[in-house]
Amino acid sequence: MQKQNLGVSGGAFPLSQIRNSRAYGFVLLGAMVLFFYAVFKVLTPGNFGSPANLYSYFQSSIIYSVGGCGLYFIVVMGLFDFAVGANIVLSSIVGVILSEKFGYVGFLVGCLGCGTLIGILIGFLYNQLNVPSMIVTVGLMLVFESLAVFVAGGVKQTLAPELRFFSGAPGNIILAALAFALMWFILNYTKVGTYCNAIGSNEFTARNMGIDVKRYKLIGFALLHFFVGVMAVLTVSYGTTMTALTGMSTMSRNFQPLMGTFFGVAFRKYGTPITAIIVGEFIISIIFNGFVALGAPTTIQNVVTGAALLVIVTLTARGGRGSVVK
Repeated sequence: MQKQNLGVSGGAFPLSQIRNSRAYGFVLLGAMVLFFYAVFKVLTPGNFGSPANLYSYFQSSIIYSVGGCGLYFIVVMGLFDFAVGANIVLSSIVGVILSEKFGYVGFLVGCLGCGTLIGILIGFLYNQLNVPSMIVTVGLMLVFESLAVFVAGGVKQTLAPELRFFSGAPGNIILAALAFALMWFILNYTKVGTYCNAIGSNEFTARNMGIDVKRYKLIGFALLHFFVGVMAVLTVSYGTTMTALTGMSTMSRNFQPLMGTFFGVAFRKYGTPITAIIVGEFIISIIFNGFVALGAPTTIQNVVTGAALLVIVTLTARGGRGSVVK
């Protein structure tokens, strides 16, 4: 009777192989959800974590998941974009204004078209100016905030009641699912996903392999802001109004989708970046709503946001390569 070798070094299922498997990534994400849910459920059982509450947390988290999917295309290349929030505001306003004349067609074309054009502009300027992406996008954030004020005419823009199909289920879930499916297709069946990862791992090597680095960075920014356009549709549909703000007030809109992206980057070694972004945003939503249920002040929530960013960035830096910000 033959014996199977189950040792770590030569067994049928080495421990290192298990820890890098897709199944292990799913289990780890599930364990994180259960942990944070259990913590807040124990601390405040009366007003947290009911099925209705969990569904509400998910409804809000999928908006940020879409933005997180878009950010993934540039973050894996070591880039950041702080104009995301400003684009959400500007694209939402453009979409609402066009919806008044052209209905759903104007709404969708306005949000998606404006978002994508802004992404192309950012990618072009980043390539031409040859300065770090953070500097380019912070400067453009101020420009887009001012442009949003001009386009809105100083008036709060309100989406008509008959155009709010994407404000809740099933509309928002359908649109988000289409965005997730698009990201999955791009990552698995096009050169973009492969080349973005290659550029992030080692840009010099990628360039020597014949990859047009500038072209794919431009594509990355365009894809990011196309997804930002989708996020704008979901955001203004969910909130029904959008107000233009200045003075870097849109900066706060950057961070929650960015945290989901860091989940995706950290879990890409398991082959589950999209799932990690979706589940990661759900975990963040659980944490935020848990503190709300506890009656914690906004300052505490901001501390938690900052701490979560630090932890996730640390895990990402340890788990991946080529994470230098450019």
